[in-house]
Amino acid sequence: MANIVFPAEWHHQSGIQLTWPHANTDWYNILEEVTQCFVAIGKEILKHEKLLIVCPEEDEVIKYFTKEEQKRIIVAELKSNDTWARDHGAISVFIDNKPTLLDFKFNGWGLKYPADLDNQITRLLYDLDVFRPEVGYVSHLNFILEGGSIESDGKGTILTTSECLTSPNRNQPLSLDDLGQTLTKWLGARRVLFLDHGYLAGDDTDHHIDTLARFCDEKTIAYVKCEDKNDEHYDELKAMEIELKNFTTVDNKPYHLIPLPMADAMYDDGFRLPATYANFLIINDAVLMPYYQSPKDEIAKKQLQKAFPNREIVGIDCRALIKQHGSLHCVTMQFPQGFL
Repeated sequence: MANIVFPAEWHHQSGIQLTWPHANTDWYNILEEVTQCFVAIGKEILKHEKLLIVCPEEDEVIKYFTKEEQKRIIVAELKSNDTWARDHGAISVFIDNKPTLLDFKFNGWGLKYPADLDNQITRLLYDLDVFRPEVGYVSHLNFILEGGSIESDGKGTILTTSECLTSPNRNQPLSLDDLGQTLTKWLGARRVLFLDHGYLAGDDTDHHIDTLARFCDEKTIAYVKCEDKNDEHYDELKAMEIELKNFTTVDNKPYHLIPLPMADAMYDDGFRLPATYANFLIINDAVLMPYYQSPKDEIAKKQLQKAFPNREIVGIDCRALIKQHGSLHCVTMQFPQGFL
């Protein structure tokens, strides 16, 4: 049996993928605003590692970066439906030490949105020789799985939510046990921890784990905590907190839990948006975290610094991103060292 390792996000990285917004995406009416957010994310990434940009026209993107920054940018001119690289991007694993891209099917979070172009990106990137020659490719396009729905500690534990994996138009009629066995088989997991509680209003993904609770190391989980009993999220997030307290590490010890504040309520046309501080991105020597121009930004930053004492915590204004119901982690996908 092959030895499969699904590295944690803090594993040393070769680069990050961004799938760039354009006029034929849902960003058309705030394109300049969201583009500036992508530029800010890209420039921070480039301080630490390579940046892979998927876009329809290279000239429309590369102009935002200096000549020096462009030396670390890889551009692939491809069509896309949208920008959520976390969910249409490849899952990177090592199979018997060989870096390998796992290409799962993305179907717009259960057929909510078109995804025909996004679903082709990983295979097309591989065919374009974007990755190092030794990188392999495995198609799992008969199984629906989004990167935002799974967290790995790099040691064989996967954290996910039961609601997302069993939601309509994903992988029915597979049971939760079936789904757990599939993740174990293809991602090399020894165990899968399912959260049955926790959600964010305005979330289209059916409760992605990367909006709620995140591994910071193999013994630490940062999670969203709601203190306001009048907030609609209070009961569900309290129940989620209890679940997390009952989870144990592979050594059968409680996890070190670091609560992140519930972001201030933000609305668009009367609908609450899924602002969350859990949607941070770990990169080499730093953590990029979403800011929402709120006093809670600094509170969240101080909490996250406890989880990452040796990394710089960099806040990026992500108010534009949540207008389409995602945030910073949702628009990025990391590739470990040896892939790009």
